[in-house]
Amino acid sequence: MRAVAGLQVRLATSSTGEDYVTGRLWERATITSCPWHPEGHCGLRRHGTYERVTPPGCLVARWYCPLSGRTVSALPDCLAAHRRGTLAELEAHVLAVEQAASLERAAATRRIGIELPGALRYLGRLARDVHGALAVLRGVDPERFIGCAPTLAAFAILLGVRPVLVGLRGDYAAHLPGLAAPLGFDPRRNGRHDTGGVYQHRSGRDPPHALTEPRVLIR
Repeated sequence: MRAVAGLQVRLATSSTGEDYVTGRLWERATITSCPWHPEGHCGLRRHGTYERVTPPGCLVARWYCPLSGRTVSALPDCLAAHRRGTLAELEAHVLAVEQAASLERAAATRRIGIELPGALRYLGRLARDVHGALAVLRGVDPERFIGCAPTLAAFAILLGVRPVLVGLRGDYAAHLPGLAAPLGFDPRRNGRHDTGGVYQHRSGRDPPHALTEPRVLIR
């Protein structure tokens, strides 16, 4: 059977990116059921790992369902989906955009490692995607976020926690498959991002969106 696109599910953990790598927590991650065959008997088995570019040395555990020919991977809460780095790092970028007088000023304060035109595009898209996800969550939970602007600064004040995105990933885990990356797992909601075609997990890149949310544990 030809392999088709893999899925991504949440690995609930309070570890930072550094703790995740130092503790090699991908080795202890387990998945309790197959996303496509929750009743079992499909032969779901461990399928190695794929490597993240950052943090250095970071691997993500994945499993393979031979009946469907698909893979599923478990992304820890600390890591951004479909982008390099941690959610906390990307949150700092977006906060800089929110607080700066202009996108150019924000780019000057962030060490992104690319030239200014690329940095402007990156920060602009990142802020748009994060703000878009926050706007969706306002609609999902209007009583909680009534009167709250869809910005990280406003959400931080209302919730009284930082980093905001890590906390939201846990609070709204059931909605992650339909939320835009880097908070959620659906790259199709990321505006101009090119997500044409299906792809399998590859080194240095996150797998595609999840359709279901099987329980993932660290033992």
